[in-house]
Amino acid sequence: MPNATIDVDREYLLDWYQRNRERSAVLFALVDESAMRSRPIPLRHPFIFYEGHLPVFNHLVLNVRALGEAPIDVTLEKLFERGIDPASIEAAREHERANWPSRERLDVLLRECDERVMHALRDARLVDEKVPSLARGQAAFTILEHEAMHHETLAYIIHELDYANKGRIAQTHYDAPLQPNEMVAVDAGTATLGANRDRSAFGWDNEFDEHEVFVPAFGMQRYPVTNGDWLHFVNDGGPVPPFWCERDGDFLLRGIFEELPLPLSWPVWVSRAHARAYAAWCGKRLPSEAEFHRAAFGTPNGVERPYPWGADAPHPMFGNFDFERFDPEPVDAHPGGASAWEIYDLIGNGWEWTATPFAPFPGFEAMASYPQYSADFFDGRHYVLKGASPVTGRELIRRSFRNWFYDDYRYAFAKFRLVE
Repeated sequence: MPNATIDVDREYLLDWYQRNRERSAVLFALVDESAMRSRPIPLRHPFIFYEGHLPVFNHLVLNVRALGEAPIDVTLEKLFERGIDPASIEAAREHERANWPSRERLDVLLRECDERVMHALRDARLVDEKVPSLARGQAAFTILEHEAMHHETLAYIIHELDYANKGRIAQTHYDAPLQPNEMVAVDAGTATLGANRDRSAFGWDNEFDEHEVFVPAFGMQRYPVTNGDWLHFVNDGGPVPPFWCERDGDFLLRGIFEELPLPLSWPVWVSRAHARAYAAWCGKRLPSEAEFHRAAFGTPNGVERPYPWGADAPHPMFGNFDFERFDPEPVDAHPGGASAWEIYDLIGNGWEWTATPFAPFPGFEAMASYPQYSADFFDGRHYVLKGASPVTGRELIRRSFRNWFYDDYRYAFAKFRLVE
């Protein structure tokens, strides 16, 4: 059956666009102007690049490439067109530059991009099945989800910025008694991976096609591995996690806006390489993408759920996501978000590392509006993460969504749990 034509809700798209731009402004406002050209994560561009990249990408994808409008400033649009994901700091140095545009020139470009995109969302033909990038409104959804994803990566970079060079958003924190983290039995059954093209309003190309995978029975930890769990590993010679620091013999957590006494009940955020080392120390392993799906969305009666908690839309009662906080909280803080197997904290509080290399599903086709989005990363060196972090927008929380990073990437808000 061919893809059906859909109607788009322009008011919804405009509201989402404005919310995106407002959140971008809040995040950039946290960065002192003197730090806008700094690179707190050496593997990423400086802040000024992302300030330009978001509206430029919106304009290029929707107005220029999908709707055929003229560019605004070819030189600057080329400069801000695409980010980087180098494998090493040495490779990242190839992207260094000193001649960023002035604040005045950049502001003119950003205002013009926003005005043109808003006009297109209000009045342009956003759905045209004869234009691949406009089929089912693809270009409009691409720019909206793209900016929402960059809010998260911006939070990663802001996290690494020196406290003296950034503002602060007030948060309350609490620790809790550690819960027993026993293995929960998950019956053998089917996991549905990916999304159905004909029933999905939008999905990134790596989410297609929908297919079923048989998953043998396994056991999975009820909660993610916590800082308290990891502390035992450190005391036995394991590595100190990247989000910890040591002061006067005590470990502290580097929160995004302040250092905190190490909250033992919070999930530990680590690279996949660190998670694998912990798993080996425990004599266990990381789950596959299919096992995560089975534990998160499967049920003992064989029916699969849209979310671990059921069919209700994402809400703060179900998990720590959508910028309710910037930092984690105890792994048992959201009992309402448990899966049918009574496994907790699967969505929110940190993405979850899997053992699965990021690769195309059967039937993969590069998307017309952003053909490089996934294909450039099918290299056997990036791995799938599932779930969501505290700074994952609610629009990105769906069963088929896949995140990915290098095995040794240490800056993601990423937790893990073990299986056997």
